[in-house]
Amino acid sequence: MDSSFTITPRFSIKMLEKALRLYTPSLAEKPMAEFLADKCDDLGFDNIKIDEVGNLIATIGSGSPRVLLCGHMDTVPGKVKVRKEGDFLYGRGASDAKAPLMAMLLAASTVHKNNGTIIFVGAVDEEGNATGIKNLAKQKLDIDYAVFGEPSGITNVTIAYKGRIAINLRINVGDSAHASAPWLARNAIEESMKFTTELKKALEENQEGQSKGMMLTATITEIKGGDSHNVTPKECNTIMDIRIPVTLNCKAVGEKIATKVAELSSKQQVEALYSVIDETEPFEAPMNSPLVRAFTLGVMDVERKRPALIRKTGTGDMNIIGTLWNIPVVTYGPGDPHASHTIDERVSMNEYLRGIEVIRNTLHHLKRLHDAKTEK
Repeated sequence: MDSSFTITPRFSIKMLEKALRLYTPSLAEKPMAEFLADKCDDLGFDNIKIDEVGNLIATIGSGSPRVLLCGHMDTVPGKVKVRKEGDFLYGRGASDAKAPLMAMLLAASTVHKNNGTIIFVGAVDEEGNATGIKNLAKQKLDIDYAVFGEPSGITNVTIAYKGRIAINLRINVGDSAHASAPWLARNAIEESMKFTTELKKALEENQEGQSKGMMLTATITEIKGGDSHNVTPKECNTIMDIRIPVTLNCKAVGEKIATKVAELSSKQQVEALYSVIDETEPFEAPMNSPLVRAFTLGVMDVERKRPALIRKTGTGDMNIIGTLWNIPVVTYGPGDPHASHTIDERVSMNEYLRGIEVIRNTLHHLKRLHDAKTEK
């Protein structure tokens, strides 16, 4: 890389603006992958490739540690006119998550040889079925630390996400009746309501005083039952979305669900079957890991204050990679998470530029902390 090439604020804003002008809803990220490949080439990255599912992967620097910086190229559908107003840059993906993605790219481009190896990834389909991250997880990248780019605000570092179990519960009462004589058969929808209320209560009990980030929650998200407007329903399917804090795991929660479903089925005398449609383990990065410490220092350098280490109630890509590779992972990036997916999605240009600085400083601190740890 030509050492005279410096990343100016003007260049950084222009790069983000160009990225926002590419409309890249999930599974239509090709223009963004090609744009990033081209920019990686200009910025001195090596081994630039677009993998079989469309992720862009490029490397810069050398030596240890090996750090994955992964952002997603796709956005939710719907165009937002790209424009500047005051300190704000508007556009679909401005916050979620092209500002974090470009901030990572520009920060990584400043890493010199022997200061660590950065594997930069622009992933596909994060807003869809996570095709990109699932494919990345299969690859042997031999990573020490990973950072996922999502808008957290630059003084917040996300160290934990909840896990998730989604189940489909099917209640069958064996018979139906005409609605004018409902006493002739039991009603599958009514039985399901009783059943799911009890199941929710059992899963959520004994959590007084817990913060939302540390609570197990169970929520009904879909319900389907009945075949006709004047016949009592014989069968009802209910989907429940259960979010699991880092103090629990899928196995423990799964066992509780199985026990409770069997117990309620015999108590209510109805046939109840359930199937698991999604299972993601919760994940938390250890507070004392070099990665969390490097971010704390990186934020303090730029913002003159310690970052808040936050536990999110959702589930993110870092769950998949953190659990599978068993490494410290955090989620970070400039932007306001509340602006994501909105009709006037925007990012503060000043915050974006400061975000680049934070990530750059963090990578510098991470090299030093990692080396100190491995020398011990």
